[in-house]
Amino acid sequence: MKDHHLHTAKDAHAGHSHHHNHNETQNYGRAFALAIVLNTVFVLIELSYGFIANSTALIADAGHNLSDVLGLMLAWGATILSKKAPTARYTYGLRSTSILAALANAMFLLVACGAIALEAVQRFSEPPLVAGLTVTAVAGVGIIINGLSAWLFVKGSKGDLNIRGAYLHMAADAAVSLGVVLAGVAMIYTGWYWLDPITSLLIVTVIVIGTWGLLHESVKLALIAVPANIDVEALESYLRNCKGVTDIHDLHIWGISTTESALTVHLVMPDGYPGDLFMDTTVQTLKERFSVQHCTLQVEQGTTNHSCALHPCKAVHAH
Repeated sequence: MKDHHLHTAKDAHAGHSHHHNHNETQNYGRAFALAIVLNTVFVLIELSYGFIANSTALIADAGHNLSDVLGLMLAWGATILSKKAPTARYTYGLRSTSILAALANAMFLLVACGAIALEAVQRFSEPPLVAGLTVTAVAGVGIIINGLSAWLFVKGSKGDLNIRGAYLHMAADAAVSLGVVLAGVAMIYTGWYWLDPITSLLIVTVIVIGTWGLLHESVKLALIAVPANIDVEALESYLRNCKGVTDIHDLHIWGISTTESALTVHLVMPDGYPGDLFMDTTVQTLKERFSVQHCTLQVEQGTTNHSCALHPCKAVHAH
């Protein structure tokens, strides 16, 4: 039997996502713009007062906030590019730019962490005098700005790794700013200026912990792994139990963006092509139950021997 390829334009995804995703893009466009402006202004304020107060913690936090501004720009750009229509050359459009942005964001943050940690360690030998009141006041403003920025991305963080990256950075920054405030208060009353580099290292620890999950997930998506939200065993079981299906092989599942997945599979059906209704129902179920938006289903009668070219010894393979 010939391939039955249910294209993006044909399956239910097209009719639904055009309107819904357009609004989402507009909303996140405003969220990204506001978060970028707020954080850019705060970076300038924090950097200036960091030098005035001679605080590594403030300068370190300003450096991290600057990396967040660049990260927000990356994520915003990917969000826009991922909505571009497919072309003859890019048949999935530019959806995978969201994966690249999430990966770049994670790597950029880890490099920034190394620089911050090195500076903090060097300061342990001679802890400088720090203006605790200035540190406390500036970091207090940071809690408000970062908290507001994180709130803008709360809703989208649940289903989009790219948006989640932006949310995690902002939420972590709010927590870090709180830590800087506590350190500033402690320095005012105790004169323990070594708390400044300690706080810098705590900032690094928080960032690394928050970034690790983002790095792990984005690397897996970049390597065409099955997205974490898809239960491969349950999906395979569903396909095998479809009426008329005696076997399946060449099952491949991968993420084409941080929010969309694709699947190809060969269905062995001895009675032949089951009709468009069966195919449409199967595709709709794969979308609604397993979050697979783009499916290619190939029907075979099993009269000849077929096996996956990547793993010829295995009848079923998912990657």
